[in-house]
Amino acid sequence: MRRMDTQVDSFTIPSVLKACGQSSLAVLGKETHGFALKNGLDSDVFVSNALIQMYSECGNVVFARLLFDQMADRDVVSWSTMIRSYVRNRLFREALELIREMHCMQVKPSEIAMVSMVNLFADVADIEMGKAMHAYVVRNSTNEKLGVSISTALIDMYVKCGNLAYARRVFDGLAQKNIVSWTAMIAGYIHCRNLQEGAKLFNRMLVERNYPNEITMLSLVIESGSVGALELGKWLHAYILRNGFIMSLALATALVDMYGKCKEITYARALFDSVDNKDVMIWSALISAYAHANCTNQASDLFAQMKDSGVRPNQVTMGSLISLCAEVGALDLGKWVHSYIYQQRMEVDVILRTALVDMYAKCGDIDMALRLFSEASNRDSCMWNAMMTGFAMHGCGKQALELFEQMDRQGVKPNDITFIGVLHACSHAGLVADGKWLFEKMVHVYGLAPKVEHYGCMVDLLGRAGNLDEAHKLIKSMPMQPNTIVWGALLAACKIHKNPNLAEVAARELLELEPQNCGYNILMSNIYAASNRWNEVDGVRKSMKDRGTKKEPGLSLIEVDGSVHDFIMGDKAHPQTRKIYEMLAEMTKKLKEAGYTPNTSVVLQNIDEEEKEAAVNYHSERLAMAFGLISTAAGTPIRIVKNLRVCEDCHTATKLLSKIYGRVMIVRDRNRFHHFRDGYCSCGDYW
Repeated sequence: MRRMDTQVDSFTIPSVLKACGQSSLAVLGKETHGFALKNGLDSDVFVSNALIQMYSECGNVVFARLLFDQMADRDVVSWSTMIRSYVRNRLFREALELIREMHCMQVKPSEIAMVSMVNLFADVADIEMGKAMHAYVVRNSTNEKLGVSISTALIDMYVKCGNLAYARRVFDGLAQKNIVSWTAMIAGYIHCRNLQEGAKLFNRMLVERNYPNEITMLSLVIESGSVGALELGKWLHAYILRNGFIMSLALATALVDMYGKCKEITYARALFDSVDNKDVMIWSALISAYAHANCTNQASDLFAQMKDSGVRPNQVTMGSLISLCAEVGALDLGKWVHSYIYQQRMEVDVILRTALVDMYAKCGDIDMALRLFSEASNRDSCMWNAMMTGFAMHGCGKQALELFEQMDRQGVKPNDITFIGVLHACSHAGLVADGKWLFEKMVHVYGLAPKVEHYGCMVDLLGRAGNLDEAHKLIKSMPMQPNTIVWGALLAACKIHKNPNLAEVAARELLELEPQNCGYNILMSNIYAASNRWNEVDGVRKSMKDRGTKKEPGLSLIEVDGSVHDFIMGDKAHPQTRKIYEMLAEMTKKLKEAGYTPNTSVVLQNIDEEEKEAAVNYHSERLAMAFGLISTAAGTPIRIVKNLRVCEDCHTATKLLSKIYGRVMIVRDRNRFHHFRDGYCSCGDYW
C-alpha cells in the first residue's frame, strides 16, 4: 500500500496494530507506532486505543499505560482497553485503581467496559466486591433489562466467586436466553462440581430447543477436565460423536486435555493418534497429559517426536514439560528444557519464568531458582510466591521472611497463597514467634481473612514446636469447620511428640471427615506401635481390613541420564537388581563399621528384631540411593523424590552415607527437602 503511494490514514493503522497484537509481533508494532508518530496520526484517539491494545497483547503493559496517561482526549474505549489490558496481564490491583479513577472522573462506562470490569471481579473472586460491581452495572446500564453479554459475564463472575445461587438468579432473570448464557450457567455448575444440576440444566436446554454448538461443547469439556469429572467428560464425548459434530482440532485438543487431567492416558493417546493434521496445541495437550500422570519418559519421547514432525513447540508445551520435571524432580531433564528454550530464542514471559523458578526449587537447586528470580525484570505475585514456597520447602525460613519483607517494600501486595508459603517456611524452620506475628499481620495489616489453609499452617507450626495444647485450642477457636489439613497437622504433631491421647481426638475427627482415607489409620497405628500398644495396633489394622482400605506404598524416584527410575520397598523389578542389592549390602556393612545401629522403632509391626532390621534396609529411598551410587560418577549429587515422609532411621542412615561416600544427597519427601552433606542434614533434624 505504501509502495503504491496510497494514503495511510487513522483507519488503516489500527487494523495493522490489531494484527501485530494478535500475532505478538512487538517489533513490527513499534515500527507501526513510529510510522504513526512521523505522520501525525498518533493524536487520533482511535489510533491511540489501538496502540494501547497492541502493547498490552505483546505483554508491554508499562508502555500501554504510558500511552494512556499521555492521551489528551480519552474516550470510554480508552478506559475499557486499559482496564482490559491490566486484567489480561493479571494486574488486578492496578485495574481496580483505574476503575476507581474512571469513576472519580465521572466517565460513564459502555457495556463493553462493564463486561471488562465484571471479568476483573471474576478473576479477583471476591463475592462482596462482585455484588457491589453488580449494583454498579445495574445503575449504569442504559436499558431496564441487562443485555445477554453483561448478564453472562455476571453469571461467570458469581460462579468464580463460588456463589451458584446468585449466578442462577441472574440466569433465571434473563428475558431471552441464548446459547452463550446457557453454556455459562451449565459450565458454572460443572466448575462448582455440582454435576447433577449441570446435567439437568443441559437436558432442559435441549427440551427448550436450544442446541449446543461447538463453543458450548468446548466449554463443558474444558470444565469437566478442570474438575476431573471423567464420567461427564466421557458422556460429552459420546454426545459429540452421536450428534454429528465435526471433530475439529479444537474439540479433539480439549478432549485430549480433559482425559489427561482425569489421568486416562489410554483414551487421550487413542484420540490423539486418530487426528491427522496435528498442531502444536494438541501435541502440547498430550505432553501435558503425560506430565499430569508423571509419565516422564513418555512425555520426553513425545516431545522428541513432536520436533521430528516439524511442529515447533510453544510456551504451553515447555510449561508442561517444566511442570513435569518439577513434579518428579527430574533436574537434568529440566535443565535441558531450560537450555532448549534459550537455544530456540523463545520468549520467557513471567509465566514461563515462574515455572522455571518453581522447577529448580522443587528439583533441589534453590540457588538457580533464586538466580532466575533475581534476574527477572517483571515479577508478579505468582513468581514471588513460587520463590517463597521454594524457600519453605528447603527449610530456609529466614530467607523466606526476608523475601516477604522485600516484596512488601516493592509494593507487591501479598495474597492468600503468599501467607501460606511464608507460614510453611516458619513451620519448617521452627520460627514460632515469626509465624504468629505474620498471622496477626495478615489479618490486621493486609485485611485478609484467614482461610482454613492458614489455620492448618498455624496448627502445623505450633504442633511441630511441641505446643500441642495451644494448637488444639486454636482449632477449637476457628470460625469455620476444621478440615482434614488442620486435624492432619495435629495428628502428625502428636506422632512426633508421642501424645497418643490427643492423637486419638484428632484421628476420630479425621475418620469422621474421610472414613476411607487409610493414611489417618496408619498414622494412628504408628502412634500406638511407638508406645508398644500392640492390641490397639491390631484393632486399627482389623478396622482397615474390614473396610478394604490399603496403605499407600512408599515410592522413591531418581533421575539418571535423563531417565526417571522408581523403586518401592523391597523392589526387585529393576533390570539392575543384582548390582543394586550388592551395593545395598556394601552400604549396610559400611554403616555398621561407622557405628550405625538400625532404629527399628520405625518398623511398626510386632515382629522380631532381625526382621525389623531387614525391613529398614530395603526402604525405597535406600534402593534408589544404591542405584544412584552405582550409576553416577563419584562426587555427583544424588537426588531422590519420595512420596512419603522420610523415616527417622533412613534420615540417620543417609546422613552417615553422605559422609562415607563423599556425596551430597538431596531427598525431597512429602514435607520438605533434606540436603545431606558430610554427615549433616539441612533440616537440623527438625522435620
